[in-house]
Amino acid sequence: MILSQSTLAFLESGESKLLYASASPYPHLVIDNFFEGSIAQRLSEEFPSYQEPYLDSYSNKIEEKKLLNSWNKFPPLTYRVISFLCSSSFVELIRRFVPSSINLQADIGLHGGGMHMHGRGGKLNVHLDYSLHPKMNLQRKLNLIIYLTPLWSADWGGQLGLYSNHSNKQPGPLVSQFTPCFNRAILFDVTQNSWHGLPKPITCPDDVTRNSLAVYYLQDPDMRTVHSRKKALFAPAPWQEADPEVIELINKRSEVNSAAQVYET
Repeated sequence: MILSQSTLAFLESGESKLLYASASPYPHLVIDNFFEGSIAQRLSEEFPSYQEPYLDSYSNKIEEKKLLNSWNKFPPLTYRVISFLCSSSFVELIRRFVPSSINLQADIGLHGGGMHMHGRGGKLNVHLDYSLHPKMNLQRKLNLIIYLTPLWSADWGGQLGLYSNHSNKQPGPLVSQFTPCFNRAILFDVTQNSWHGLPKPITCPDDVTRNSLAVYYLQDPDMRTVHSRKKALFAPAPWQEADPEVIELINKRSEVNSAAQVYET
């Protein structure tokens, strides 16, 4: 059993569907004790050192993190669990939250997904995710993120913020935020001008990292909500709005042809 019994019962309940649909600022669901307890613990132990050279690094003024999305490099249990989260059986379980979605499927290529890590100073400016997958031309519909750092302290920051979604040009005020508690999952719709992020640098100890697994789910494009955006669109933090270097970085980061030039600066 990969999911906890409580998670399975909650996902199949009418309550979860109502909570998801009525959440503000856009549909989302928070599930504590997502994985069966021993699975979560073993997954947390499989995260690599933040210094491993095979991790992909994003290090610039708008994002400071590392990730691993190569199936060949996943430890055994991580491989098994991500396979399950990409499976048709799990997709059927979450399809009930987006019944109008056509051809909902996991992004098995894990474009931007997989194992995510933020160390001390880690951050991710508020942003909109890509709308169209740059290779499959399918629309990104759902994000699933599961936090896997035991004993994370809220005092260290790292809360995921969800921001007002009245515009696809810039985020509105912060509406909700969630501490990355161990074994907490967040599922949210990314087609609703779904601004989210953690712009304030994390203050965890040097030997701790904010770890998570992320899997994204795609659908046939919905012309009511799809945008041509194939890379994330970031917003400057309030203290960066007058910084021309940050604005130039955001512009380059948002374009397929130039994004790779600025992942590390």
